[in-house]
Amino acid sequence: MTVECDGVTTAAYLHSEDSPIAATWIANHVQAPGTVDRARLDAGETPVMPAGHTKHPDGRPVPEPGALRAVWFEEGDGVAILEYGSLLAVLPGWAGMSRGMPGYCRDVIGQTPFGWSLDDAIEGLGPRAALAEDFWQWRADAQSWADFQQGLLGHLLGKLGPGARYWDVGGDKQPPIGVTERPPAGLRTYTVLSTVGMSCQRMPVIEQMGDDAAAGARIELAIATTLPSTAAARIFMWLGQYPWREISWLGPGHCIPWYHEPSTFPLGRGEAVLLLDKPGNLLGPEVPDLSGYSFGGEPVRWLWMVPVTERERRLAAERGPASLITQLAAQRRSWVVS
Repeated sequence: MTVECDGVTTAAYLHSEDSPIAATWIANHVQAPGTVDRARLDAGETPVMPAGHTKHPDGRPVPEPGALRAVWFEEGDGVAILEYGSLLAVLPGWAGMSRGMPGYCRDVIGQTPFGWSLDDAIEGLGPRAALAEDFWQWRADAQSWADFQQGLLGHLLGKLGPGARYWDVGGDKQPPIGVTERPPAGLRTYTVLSTVGMSCQRMPVIEQMGDDAAAGARIELAIATTLPSTAAARIFMWLGQYPWREISWLGPGHCIPWYHEPSTFPLGRGEAVLLLDKPGNLLGPEVPDLSGYSFGGEPVRWLWMVPVTERERRLAAERGPASLITQLAAQRRSWVVS
C-alpha cells in the first residue's frame, strides 16, 4: 500500500506484486475544478476531485507523512489509513479498479469514480478499522501466540488425546502455523494431524461470499491417516498459508490442485485435496467431533483433507462437490488417508 502526492492531489493505492489493484483519492491541494479534468486523466495523472464532491473545494494542505499510519484489516485484503489517529481513508477487500469500485475517503461527498464517501460507510468500516487495530495489538503482544497455542492444543487434548510431535510450517510468515500429531489412542487406529494457528486470523475475501461463508472465516485443517506422519505433514507446508498467500479462502467442498508434480504429492496417490467439514459421508470410522472451539468471538471449523485425482477435481469443478462426494462414496473411498 502506498500514499502518493504530486503536489496537486494525494491518493492511496493498494498494489499487487505487479500493479495497483485499488485506489482512492484523498485530497486536493489546489482549487477544485467544477468538473472532471479530462486532460489530467488522459495524461495518466491522479484526478483532481470536482468541487461538488469534496469537503475542501479550496484544497487542503499536503498530509504530513509522519501523521499517516496504515492499519491492515485482520484478513489482510484491505487497509485503513489514519491521519493523527483519525480514520482518513479505507481500501477494503472489495475495492478494485477492474470492478470500477474505488476506496473510501472522509473528505469525499457522495460517490465518484475516484473515491466514495467514508461518512456513508462509516457504520460498517469504522468498527472494522477499530477491530483491525485491536487484532494487531494482540498479535504484537509477545505472549499472544503462546496463549493461542495453549488454548487450541488444550482443546485438541480433550478431543483426540495426548499429542506427540509438533512441526512449525509457517515459514516465519503470518499467521504462524504449526502442525500437531495425535497418534492412535483408544479405539482410534489412525493418526490425526491438525494445523494450529490458521484460526487465529480470519481468511481473506470470505466476507464477500455471503453470510453462510463468513460463518466459516476461521478454520483449521486436519488429516486422518495411517501414513508416516512426517511425510503426510508436508501437505500443510503448502496449504497452511494458502488463504493469505493466494488472497483466497478455504471452505467445505473446495478442491485444491497440488502445485507440483504428482510424484511429489505428500498423501500418496493424488493430485488434489478435497476439503470436507463432514467427511462421514465417506467410508471409514466415526469422525471425531472437533467442534466447540472459538477465537475472536467466532467458531473455528475443522476441514478434513481427502486426496483426489485431477480427473476427480475436474468433476467437482464441473458438477459441484456433491457429485464428487457421491462418486467417492460409491467407490467406497475412505476419508482416512492410507
